[in-house]
Amino acid sequence: MTSKPSLTCEALLGDAARRIAGDTSRLDAELLLDHVTGIGRSGFRAFPEREVEPRLAAQFEDLVVQRVQGMPVAYLLGHQEFWSLPLNVSKSTLIPRPDTECLVEQALELHLPDDARVVDLGTGTGAIALALASERPGWVVSACDLMDDAVALAQANASSLKLPVEVFQSRWFAGLPAGSFDLIVSNPPYIASGDNHLAEGDVRFEPASALVSGADGLDDIRLIVSEAPFWLNPEGWLLLEHGFDQAEAVQGLLATRGFAKVESRKDYGGNDRMTLGQWPRQGALHAQ
Repeated sequence: MTSKPSLTCEALLGDAARRIAGDTSRLDAELLLDHVTGIGRSGFRAFPEREVEPRLAAQFEDLVVQRVQGMPVAYLLGHQEFWSLPLNVSKSTLIPRPDTECLVEQALELHLPDDARVVDLGTGTGAIALALASERPGWVVSACDLMDDAVALAQANASSLKLPVEVFQSRWFAGLPAGSFDLIVSNPPYIASGDNHLAEGDVRFEPASALVSGADGLDDIRLIVSEAPFWLNPEGWLLLEHGFDQAEAVQGLLATRGFAKVESRKDYGGNDRMTLGQWPRQGALHAQ
């Protein structure tokens, strides 16, 4: 007579981790089991022999199957932490990544007015805008996204975190209300349409509209760089995230457009992942 499989926490986690594989397999399994049971990762360690009721074990198994197929953990959980802020996520937006926190760090290092006006273009979950608002309560931070679902998600995150970030539906600058900014920040799509990485890892499940930007990945960055001067105050900054091998090209776009103090900064992996430039005080003469 065949015995029933064990439904202890440790048995479920061990089996799931083996099937998920990869460097974070155990962590992934623990996060998924905690999501279903609410026991907590410390509880799994303290009481590995604790039984999980069959109904919850079945729910866990469904999540594990999806994870084995490649579905990102953040989508399975429905949330992701960014800058210590708990953010709801959905399949309509990119999953906020740790390296994008470097973009927030760079923005916070700029010498901006205490009441600076800031906009986050293509905000997705609202991660960048909300992180900035949490650190600089005097700043007037807004954000925009083209997709209805993303706008609704960013608004919901702002509301749940009680952060005063206004979110607009807009394709880059096209739908923004009139005004000017001391900082324009963006993590736009920057992957080339033929890039092999689009068929690998988490990005297989993320919206292509938030990833791909033309044959060389720079179409949206070109548009932002071209139009940003019309929206920047004198000595305002444009700060962009981009691909690890695009720094030189983005520097060239900024310099050609008339930006000063153009330079790139590194992410946590040591890659030149962000480039910024300042619109000069007389820059308005060149923007016309």
